[in-house]
Amino acid sequence: MSALRTRGVTRRLAMSIESTAPRRPKGPVLSESKDEPSAAPEDAGESTDTAPANDTAAANDTAPANDTAPARPDRGTLIGKGGMWLAKWSACLVIIAAAALVLGWIIEKTWVILLPIALAIVVSTILWPPTRGMTKRGVPPAAAAGMTLVMFFLIVGGIIAGIVPSVISQMPDLANKATEGINTVQDWIQGPPINLRDEQLDNAVHVVVEKVQGSAASIAGGVFSGVSTAGSLLVTLGLVLVLTFFFIKDGPRFLPWLHRVGGGRAGRHLEAVLLRMWDTLGGFIRTQALVSLIDAVFIGIGLVILGVPLAPVLAILTFIGGFVPIVGAFVAGALAVLVALVANGFTTALIVLALIIAVQQIEGNVLQPVLQSKSMNLHAVIVLLAVTAGSSLFGIIGAFLAVPVAAVAAVVIRYVGEQIDERSTERTVP
Repeated sequence: MSALRTRGVTRRLAMSIESTAPRRPKGPVLSESKDEPSAAPEDAGESTDTAPANDTAAANDTAPANDTAPARPDRGTLIGKGGMWLAKWSACLVIIAAAALVLGWIIEKTWVILLPIALAIVVSTILWPPTRGMTKRGVPPAAAAGMTLVMFFLIVGGIIAGIVPSVISQMPDLANKATEGINTVQDWIQGPPINLRDEQLDNAVHVVVEKVQGSAASIAGGVFSGVSTAGSLLVTLGLVLVLTFFFIKDGPRFLPWLHRVGGGRAGRHLEAVLLRMWDTLGGFIRTQALVSLIDAVFIGIGLVILGVPLAPVLAILTFIGGFVPIVGAFVAGALAVLVALVANGFTTALIVLALIIAVQQIEGNVLQPVLQSKSMNLHAVIVLLAVTAGSSLFGIIGAFLAVPVAAVAAVVIRYVGEQIDERSTERTVP
């Protein structure tokens, strides 16, 4: 029994061993040397699988470089963009020119109203400091404005009262000397090197007389237009005085009212621009008055020392002409030289010319750069062009108002430039 049990155990162990042992594949078994070549295709397969991966990686590495390179447009695109830019700005310039023409037409039609307002603003810049000083000391605004205007009238009336008697007393003597000067010029023309004969000179005078007689109708029309102009001048002066009174009386209320009407953003910009305009205009008028006063004092003293007639009148004309830069000083100086030439002779005229040139050089190189550097920053070319345009369009009044208008326009342009700089990344070079 024990032997049978032992055989059964042995048989079960053998069966379990056979079941756990690896089964051999049916067919012939290959040697190890023949198995090695079979690994090569696997390696080749691996190499063929990895090669495309390397190629795609290289492609992926080079693809961003090709994508980020900017594509250069062709010539047609560039020419089209340039043409559109030029057309856009040309249209803007045409619109601006058309708007300027419309604005000029409006100014021409409303010049009767705009002229008193402009003159009143200029006068108010002169009269505002004493009015402000009195209001700070407790004087009511109306009383302060009235007293300021009265003092202004007294000063101007005193100057006129002091000039008129000297002009009346010296005018006959100046007329006689002017006649003598004309005769001297006539004798010089008849002598060498011109040698103009009496008949030729008489013919020239006769032509001038006929021309004047033929223009009698236009001269008469000019007289009547002058009468109407004088009447409108009186109306304009009266309106200027009334407007000046209200400007210096109620001026501080204007900006807050304009701020409320314009709203938050627009009111803030309007208030800032108008304050700068007022400061620039007031600084220009006061500085120019000081410079003109210095010129008039030195030139008047020189004319008095040289014995030139009408020296006070010429000094006052020099002061008034100083408010028209460049042109006014030239005209006043030429008039002073002409009076000196007629009344005192050629030598005195040369001395007066040298005196005027010296004073104007000191003014242009010392006084104006120092005094006007903070009030008005305009190039001399802009000043000259502004005076030329103002005088050609509106006469003497236009020449007087040209530089203040140019200074105010420069304030607006600078303010717009500042606002653009605050909103742009590019900064302008100061």
